[in-house]
Amino acid sequence: MGDVHGCRDELSELLAKMSFGSGDALFSVGDLVARGPDGAGVLELVASVGGRAVQGNHERRLLEARAARDGGEPGRRLGASHTHLLETLAPHHWQMLEALPLWLDLSEHELRIVHAGLVPGMAMELQDPWVLTHIRTLDADGAPSDKRGATLWGERYLEGPHVVFGHNAVDGLQLHARATGLDTGCVYGNRLTALVLAAGARVPPEGERPDVMVSVRARRQYVDLR
Repeated sequence: MGDVHGCRDELSELLAKMSFGSGDALFSVGDLVARGPDGAGVLELVASVGGRAVQGNHERRLLEARAARDGGEPGRRLGASHTHLLETLAPHHWQMLEALPLWLDLSEHELRIVHAGLVPGMAMELQDPWVLTHIRTLDADGAPSDKRGATLWGERYLEGPHVVFGHNAVDGLQLHARATGLDTGCVYGNRLTALVLAAGARVPPEGERPDVMVSVRARRQYVDLR
């Protein structure tokens, strides 16, 4: 599923719409928390169904802020939603965030999950954590960037397992040959979207991919898209 950003009600509705059951597995592209109304509730719901997630840039920001605070350092300035989470998340929530990997491989589906993307042609072990949690585009020379308006990295990714990612709500649903972007901007008042695969199924081609997607509308716009 795409970026939830604390939208617990929408996540609950999405699970119901998918008829999610005990035999199913839930995977998240990260950014479970921040900006939306109930980050702790999202973590509780994901844990209750045995869901797994990768680290998003917002989880990474929170972990860095907590480490700075615990070390007596000023750290990076935080917005209101991050400050609230920093002050209110319970110990078991922090344990969940600390355990998030930078990527997950689902060999059954020949699929890899990252939060933002990767540099095409580079081994995963060499990918910078910043890239995995922040990349949106590639510069003219192929260097990774989080800027908008350049070449989407997924357009250049043509080899390797199919990559499912989030992070880029501005460009929304992305259907590339070997990559699928699922951030459809729920916290910004749009939709929460999931890619649903049967056991052992591969991600279908671009034209057929919408047939295996489920989404729900946001209850409201929680923050402005920027």
